[in-house]
Amino acid sequence: MLTTNTSTTPIEQDQLNDQSLGWLGIVRLGLVQTCIGSVVVMTTSTLNRIMVVELSLPALIPGLLVAIHYLVQVIRPKMGLISDQGKTKTPWIIGGMTILGIGGATASLGTALMGSHLTLGLIVSFLAFLMIGVGVSTSGTSLLALLAKSVNDQRRAAAATIVWLMMIFGFAMTSVMIGKFIDPYTPLKVITIACVVSMVAILITITALYRIEEQASQYAKNIVEAPKQNIPFKQVLLDMWKDNDIRHFTKFIFISMLAFSSQDLILEPFAGIVFQYSVGQTTSLSGLQHSGVLIGMLLVALCGSSFLRKYFGSLNSWIVYGCLASAITMAGLSVGGLVGPGWPLNLNVFLLGVSNGAFSIAAIGSMMRLAVADGLGKEGVRIGLWGGAQAIAFGLGGLLGAVASDAARWFITDTAIAYSSVFAIEALLFVVSARFATRIQR
Repeated sequence: MLTTNTSTTPIEQDQLNDQSLGWLGIVRLGLVQTCIGSVVVMTTSTLNRIMVVELSLPALIPGLLVAIHYLVQVIRPKMGLISDQGKTKTPWIIGGMTILGIGGATASLGTALMGSHLTLGLIVSFLAFLMIGVGVSTSGTSLLALLAKSVNDQRRAAAATIVWLMMIFGFAMTSVMIGKFIDPYTPLKVITIACVVSMVAILITITALYRIEEQASQYAKNIVEAPKQNIPFKQVLLDMWKDNDIRHFTKFIFISMLAFSSQDLILEPFAGIVFQYSVGQTTSLSGLQHSGVLIGMLLVALCGSSFLRKYFGSLNSWIVYGCLASAITMAGLSVGGLVGPGWPLNLNVFLLGVSNGAFSIAAIGSMMRLAVADGLGKEGVRIGLWGGAQAIAFGLGGLLGAVASDAARWFITDTAIAYSSVFAIEALLFVVSARFATRIQR
């Protein structure tokens, strides 16, 4: 819980909550997340496809570039500490968004160059994806830190849902718009579209953040703030790691996101090989899973409100039960691999999506709460630590999921049993992550 400067009566607490960021302010911060998502999806999805399909390059090249942008995000805790030591977080969000936008435009230039000068294109793309990682780390970490210190406890679950849904909207809207204007493909057209997307994202970010931190400060000034200290970064990390809740939550984030991301690259091949689904059917299956994720997020946003929380449990309860439900549905996929086409795969995948959406959005709400549990001044570095853990898990998850399935098929002649073995391991990871979540006390 937030720590106020003095003890408050219920009426005073209501007045304090009224000073927190309202729904319009939350949506404005969500617009920034939409902009981040728009640039990221352009570089990790559209440019990925162009490299593999139009340029006939090995899929390893875009895979390594995307991995670089995840790897760079280990700087998130450092960027969070720097923003904590400053007076405001808005300049860091805008600066990070600017770096991200420049990186997105540069990545399109590098992709275009690969068609005629492969080595030069690879160098430019490498630098671009470094910038993308730095931009996401700087803007994303400071944005979540600002949201954490500006939203009261009753609105956290809903705020997390709104911001993440707006990021997903950014993914979808940008993909649709790029798809509408990019055909027929030309390198110049790709560069133009990337520059427009980046410029619009930067302008919207600047507009959405205008004077919003002044409003948020009216609420934040009532919360105890740690004195600004120039403590070495290594010492800050060591001090954080001594905190049991922070340590357990970090382990929870890493393991749950590892299990969450490692299913992405193998679910559709699994459906195609074991259940004989067509390309269209596997694409629809993926859409069904994402629909489940959306429903899970909305469910937690509704049940995590102050009115319904006493009936449906705390955010931490939703994390634990969501992870356990994810483990059960993942185990269902493992059983389905053995049963074959008779297994209700569509229902299984839909319920997996609901479970994933529930625990992930509850985790984001709890993350914002724990970030300011002892007052302000540490929220940026804490969120940076958890964001870095998530980024590393996502980078490793996609790679390890694919490698594990290939290795299992190498050693196990039956493909269905091989996939079932991998899903069983992922189910176990969700159980372990739920165990860490139960150890979080505050």
